[in-house]
Amino acid sequence: MELELGRRQTEVGVLPKIVQIVGAGLAGCAAAIAARREGSHVLLYEKSPFPRHKVCGEYLSPEIVPVLQDLGLWDDFQAANPAPIRRLVLHFRNSQKRSQLRAAAYGLSRYALDDLMLRRAISVGVRHEPAPAPALLSGPVVLAHGRQTQSTKGTRLFGFKSHFEGPVNDAVELFFFGQCYVGVNPVEGGVTNVCGLGPEELLRAHDFDIDRVVQGCPQLAERLEPLRRKMKWLTVGPLVFANRFRGPSEPDRYPAGDALSFVDPFTGSGMLSALTMGRLAGIAAARGTAVEEYVAECRRRLEKPFQFSSVIRAMLANGWAERLSAVIPAHLLVRLTRTHRAV
Repeated sequence: MELELGRRQTEVGVLPKIVQIVGAGLAGCAAAIAARREGSHVLLYEKSPFPRHKVCGEYLSPEIVPVLQDLGLWDDFQAANPAPIRRLVLHFRNSQKRSQLRAAAYGLSRYALDDLMLRRAISVGVRHEPAPAPALLSGPVVLAHGRQTQSTKGTRLFGFKSHFEGPVNDAVELFFFGQCYVGVNPVEGGVTNVCGLGPEELLRAHDFDIDRVVQGCPQLAERLEPLRRKMKWLTVGPLVFANRFRGPSEPDRYPAGDALSFVDPFTGSGMLSALTMGRLAGIAAARGTAVEEYVAECRRRLEKPFQFSSVIRAMLANGWAERLSAVIPAHLLVRLTRTHRAV
């Protein structure tokens, strides 16, 4: 189905538009590829070295397939040998909840995914500038530079992640404990990704020693016992879940990815949302679609999952996760946190 984001500019004599993109993460590269396919010249700015490991759940829900296909990334994605994920297991203090996924999901490290996306962007003619964007940018600009929010010290949330070696399975597992949760799932190369989120108070009580934090959950400690950590823990924060779906907009500035909406990572839809927004932003910037129209389209696809995730986040913070799981099937929790339509 063709996007309702204004007309494609194909009139004879119209010079190709120059689209500039700030940030070469998932949203930025998706925007670059999409804008290039619309016929625009694309400049992609990234100040950080790529690829690199990032704090990320590295879980790609089944809905990612048509997005990758549309961006011309499906063959490269399969060649990266992502780990198939077929089951969901939720671990609480006194119970477990298991469910089969209706379609296979995938585990792929951000190191591998960012690399193949940037390579794809360059291969279709995107000009990559490994440097910060100039202070003043004119014309359409996609802002995919990540989160820029503040939170109150002492009540903040921080993310952490590491890779482990050892036996792997085909499940994504979530462990809930003390207002903290940790996701465990396989990625490529027989590696298990362990990524979590915790309140500042808890992490400081353990001097930000994440090994001590995860050992504080007996079920998680048992799950990790046969594994060996192969890299140091990475941390990021503070994290603030928010969106700009209904905020003021600036002409010719198209926020995408975390710059527009940062959803709670436990939903497993963060990377899907980033690619969806990036693709829409690239098309909108290339076609000259009004920013308000672009944001409205993102809101239509993503706001309901964001709102539901916010409710779940509040319940987690109040220790109600286990009671919630007793009345809502796991497959329904998954469905309610997915985009309305990815492509």
